[in-house]
Amino acid sequence: MDDERATPVRETYDRIAEHFAATREYPWPEVTAFLGSDAASDAGAEDGAAEGDGAAADVPAALVEGARPALDGRRGDSDESGRVGLDLGCGNGRHAESLSAVVERVVGVDASGGLLRTAGERSNERGFADSLELVRGDAASLPLRADSVDVAVYVATLHHLRSRERRVASLSELARVLAPGGRALVSAWSTAHDRFEETAGFDTTVAWTLPGGERVPRFYHIYDPEEFEADLAASDLDVVAHTVSSGNCYAVVGASEGQ
Repeated sequence: MDDERATPVRETYDRIAEHFAATREYPWPEVTAFLGSDAASDAGAEDGAAEGDGAAADVPAALVEGARPALDGRRGDSDESGRVGLDLGCGNGRHAESLSAVVERVVGVDASGGLLRTAGERSNERGFADSLELVRGDAASLPLRADSVDVAVYVATLHHLRSRERRVASLSELARVLAPGGRALVSAWSTAHDRFEETAGFDTTVAWTLPGGERVPRFYHIYDPEEFEADLAASDLDVVAHTVSSGNCYAVVGASEGQ
């Protein structure tokens, strides 16, 4: 995200950051279900889980408590700082807030400095700033140590990377930073959404309309479910479960044992 290949995405979200963040109040139910009851109890009412808005569906059982093995497992004795969560493509920090309910430290990574500012404002307003570190970075080249993350959320971001090479690279980067036994939730917008007629994955732009009527185009790669599974398989992640919910492809993943 944070390099010359991703400049259009970064500039787009810098341009719309304030308005975009104001419309993204609540965490997705799939995220809070993955993180478990502690995160769910801190979440408010859902404002539409699908990337294209719309009412939230019941969360598939495959996602529920998906992070539990990582949260129940013990870190190494040398790690005295507690469990670490990663919100990759953190936007305004709504899912970083949910992560802060289940881990001691959260790192929020985003390409957009404008969105990171809104995340900082939210963390101060909601009282989780002390546990949150915000980093401007590239999803395909994460500024994090290997094996440093226990639980990660990578939602509504993968589909903004323009090439398959970078999308798969970002998945492998997620695998690199996950600790042994760690778990992550990955999502991308899907052809299963009723907005789309296509059945195979495709590239498109979807405009964001600012107050006053200006329309700002945003790049998306819309995944078909089989393609989503193929990109996960091509990465260094192990897939624990995959499903479709609210028009998005989802997977619960961990790092492969070879990492």
